[in-house]
Amino acid sequence: MAFIIDKQELKSGLVIFRRGDVQHHNWYCRVRVPDEDRYKTISLETADINTAKDLAFDHDADIRFRVKHDVPIFNRPFSQVAEEYVELIKGRCEAGQISPDRWKKVESIIKAQLNRYVGNTQVSLIGQDRWDEYPVWRQKNGKGRNGRVSDASVRTEMSVFRSVMAYAARKKYISSAQVFEGKLPNSKARREEFTPEEYRKLHTFARGWIKKSGKPSSVWFRTVAYNFILIMSNTGMRPPEAKNLRWRDFSVREDMQGRKFVVLHVRGKDKFRNLVAAGTVAEYFERIRKISKTTGDDDFVFTNVNGKRALGLYGSLIEAVLKDSGLLFSSSGSRRSTYCFRHTYATFRLAEGGVDVYWLAKQMGTSVQMIEKHYGHINPVKNAERILQGLPGWEPITAVPEAAVSGRELADKAKNGSRQRKSKDKLDS
Repeated sequence: MAFIIDKQELKSGLVIFRRGDVQHHNWYCRVRVPDEDRYKTISLETADINTAKDLAFDHDADIRFRVKHDVPIFNRPFSQVAEEYVELIKGRCEAGQISPDRWKKVESIIKAQLNRYVGNTQVSLIGQDRWDEYPVWRQKNGKGRNGRVSDASVRTEMSVFRSVMAYAARKKYISSAQVFEGKLPNSKARREEFTPEEYRKLHTFARGWIKKSGKPSSVWFRTVAYNFILIMSNTGMRPPEAKNLRWRDFSVREDMQGRKFVVLHVRGKDKFRNLVAAGTVAEYFERIRKISKTTGDDDFVFTNVNGKRALGLYGSLIEAVLKDSGLLFSSSGSRRSTYCFRHTYATFRLAEGGVDVYWLAKQMGTSVQMIEKHYGHINPVKNAERILQGLPGWEPITAVPEAAVSGRELADKAKNGSRQRKSKDKLDS
């Protein structure tokens, strides 16, 4: 039996019909959404054809009004809209526009969190209040380390929440005014770098930590994890970049004065860049190469004892050495992670005062604004002599005013100062 029977076209884009798969004889109408290749089917709940025609024209007029005034046309639960959005993201992944990790993360957030929060709610009924209340709900209904969901996790989930609502607006399931406004909540967590004293403590402790292990495989893992810490702290790499690093991406070069330095060609999700490090960093790579089973150009640098790519980047080992050394938590009480080595690199470089923020941003693959936002607390250290000027013991040094110095003398002064500035030793020297 045909699904659609007694079909009649009332005008272009508007038809009425009855269904052959039901017992009743009520009419339905199908209305084409203006300027789109989409239709809305509506039950007219009447068996009288004349009444059905009048109702069909009414629904056609109503949909045109909704389109004109940006009023939602379709009504469906958030979970259904989110499922459509996941399929869209999956398609972009298959087309190579985004990484598989991104698609899977979005799907996981929707299923594990957002559907619990508003999955059964009609998407047209979700307003700004549900967005604003999400962080509180998430903390009450979620678990994280130390019993608290991280600010970063909440921000990521809210970003997906807003993306689904923006998709709903594009599909005209909701009005554009329903897309959440405002910035994502700021993360209150500090980037928990090590102080110089803490770093020296970790460096010293880790060497003894390696020797305490009796099993050969354990010694191997601890040795690699230790050198991984040194490399990360001296390059500012992101963990995903380290995970992708192959031996062909590592090289040692010399500058015009014969000084050796390391060049790393790193890649994250879809971006590539070069970064440099002091020549001493080459030693840490060579220590790993010496005990690794796979050291070909296409082999990964950071592997397990069997030569397979280290997907976890020694996370449990690093947590163990931080815990055993008493450095797992910062002075503010925040738990440290592998990212703390990148933050330590940035903090130490800024504290030394010899690096321009622009070049540091280039080295770390980020922006000057991000450096200033997250590491602005370093400025007082760099400018201590200015901040403490006037206090006992910090009297200003008498100097010849620059206005009385010729341009030539200023140039000679800058040149001599540059020659006299000594390069800082790396963190573990």
